[in-house]
Amino acid sequence: MEANKQTVEHIPVLAGTLAEQINLPLDGVMVDTTIGYGGHSLLFGLSLGSEGAIVGFDVDEEALEAARIRLKGLKCKVILVNSNFSQVNERLGELGIDKVDFVLADLGVSSGQLADFETGLSYRIDSPLDMRIDKRLKTTAADIVNNTDEKSFADLIYRFGQDRASRRIARYIVHQRQREPITTTSQLAAVICRALSRPSGRSRKRKHPATRTFQALRIAVNNELENLKELLDSAAELLKRGGYIAIISFHSLEDRLVKVSFKQNEDLGVYKVITKKPITATKEEIAANHRARSAKLRIAQKL
Repeated sequence: MEANKQTVEHIPVLAGTLAEQINLPLDGVMVDTTIGYGGHSLLFGLSLGSEGAIVGFDVDEEALEAARIRLKGLKCKVILVNSNFSQVNERLGELGIDKVDFVLADLGVSSGQLADFETGLSYRIDSPLDMRIDKRLKTTAADIVNNTDEKSFADLIYRFGQDRASRRIARYIVHQRQREPITTTSQLAAVICRALSRPSGRSRKRKHPATRTFQALRIAVNNELENLKELLDSAAELLKRGGYIAIISFHSLEDRLVKVSFKQNEDLGVYKVITKKPITATKEEIAANHRARSAKLRIAQKL
């Protein structure tokens, strides 16, 4: 049975913590670069007046529609943009917005996206091996899995998935695709389990063996790290003096990019880094929202 993204509950991560750290003026302009279903934007939007604005970016059209419904009662203006956040400067320029008070990015994949049959992000759901969150992208995960040479594929799994067994996994996948193309998430997960000699999949204490390879493919398909670099490079120009940038990341590759960017801007006298160490979720939040367990929040302020 196909899952409907809008029926899957999505709880915004570290929302309360963000609200404690950042206060917006009544006429503030917030750019939620990954608005999703609008959870974070709703929290901040409640504090904005009629002169304030939220500009929400997302590549997922269904998420934008859900956000539109969720935010329709706010006093502030709400502008939704179907675009990747790597294009934030260009899109805001088209809207006549020069400077903003707050740039936010929650880099996590939503529960709804994981449950979506067509997107194929999860090894738990047997679905087409696609992984394009933005359907305008050309290359799918199946394209990479079935057409990339073994060495390059192993390098991709190691670089983006940080899996030390990347060469073994790539070898098994190439061997399998010579028999028949790998076109579904369950096919790929089964091959990875065989490669790592764990046919039963996930144990209580260990991640599912396919976790890192699926992460690597999702990052590659959606150009996630390149897009994050573009956002980080753009944000300093967008922020007003005293404005904030907050990034919630979910794996070390993302967090490292954010940490380095913030530190470089601090050394240049552009930012003051508010979070010398990343803020993580409390035990209570993790118990209520399991996806918060790996979230890391970093905040910087424009000087």
